[in-house]
Amino acid sequence: MKDVVEDVRAWTARGDRVAIATVVGVKRSAPRPPGAKMAVNEHGHVSGAVSGGCVEGAVVEVAAEVLRERNARLLHFGIADSEAWDVGLPCGGEIDVFAEEYASPAAAEFASVAEGDGRAALVSILDGADTSAKLLVRPDGSTVGSLGDDELERVALGAADELMWAERSERLEAGDVTLFVDVTAPAPRLVIFGAVDYSAALARLARAAGWRPFVCDPRSQFATQGRFPDAEEVVAAWPAEAFERIGAIDRATYIAVLTHDPKLDDSALEIALRSEAPYVGAMGSRRAQAQRRERLLAAGLEEELLERIAAPIGLDLGAVTPEETALSIMAEVVAVRNGRDGGRLSESAGRIHEVGA
Repeated sequence: MKDVVEDVRAWTARGDRVAIATVVGVKRSAPRPPGAKMAVNEHGHVSGAVSGGCVEGAVVEVAAEVLRERNARLLHFGIADSEAWDVGLPCGGEIDVFAEEYASPAAAEFASVAEGDGRAALVSILDGADTSAKLLVRPDGSTVGSLGDDELERVALGAADELMWAERSERLEAGDVTLFVDVTAPAPRLVIFGAVDYSAALARLARAAGWRPFVCDPRSQFATQGRFPDAEEVVAAWPAEAFERIGAIDRATYIAVLTHDPKLDDSALEIALRSEAPYVGAMGSRRAQAQRRERLLAAGLEEELLERIAAPIGLDLGAVTPEETALSIMAEVVAVRNGRDGGRLSESAGRIHEVGA
């Protein structure tokens, strides 16, 4: 939604009717993931894309029909075939595109959340009696709109809560009804404890990868924005205060502890390991990890919590320099976020990119 929201806002503000086409399913090597969007206004102006350019013309034509007839359409574009009249995908994939008029309050709220870089899920019915029914779900469980069926909404709420934190849009079957859960979310956070040279390299790489890095360290002479220009924010505070200042740890907060100082490391880890953070990594040798484990056990942390620590931090790249070490850490963080183990693609089987079916 972020790709088209600015144009959609401008068009609707001047009174234009707008159709939104959303990729709701892909197979094999489709060029855009589920959730990708193209907006078309009543004058034929276009924003965004649903493919690499091979089906956009057909979608624009259907969008005009949707606005004229006020009926949503579910479209399928298959593998390119020289004998077919339908538009194909030369990349050899297949996509399903749902085209509808942008009109519901839930869709407008979803656009507002996307525009504000917030988190939410918009659940739509793709088939059945009412394809205009929509339910927006926020992280706190509050909603806008309705799907018109209590059981359907129960399924939708559960799927929305899971997918908005997985940051993945996906189609699902709920009995004899097909739903699409469309997700918008801010960039994930990487909270780095320790104002050290490794942290500067890690913040720089995280920023380049589209993450929001934060650097925290109570030593104010080291924790300065000038030393970490790529950080979203540099917080000179102990871990408890630092987390309070940057916001609570949620399911999209990843934590790397790099200080080598037990007073700082242990304080940060005690908070992080009791949180919802999906990744908590700590720098140090295997001997240092064993000593840290004993300290944390003595401090009252449970064995199962200690098993959450990724330590020594990072993937085994043979890293030596701060930049190589940052690459090792960031690679592990990205792998965890995507549910992968970080092994070599040449030695693995299955899909390279996981996308919704």
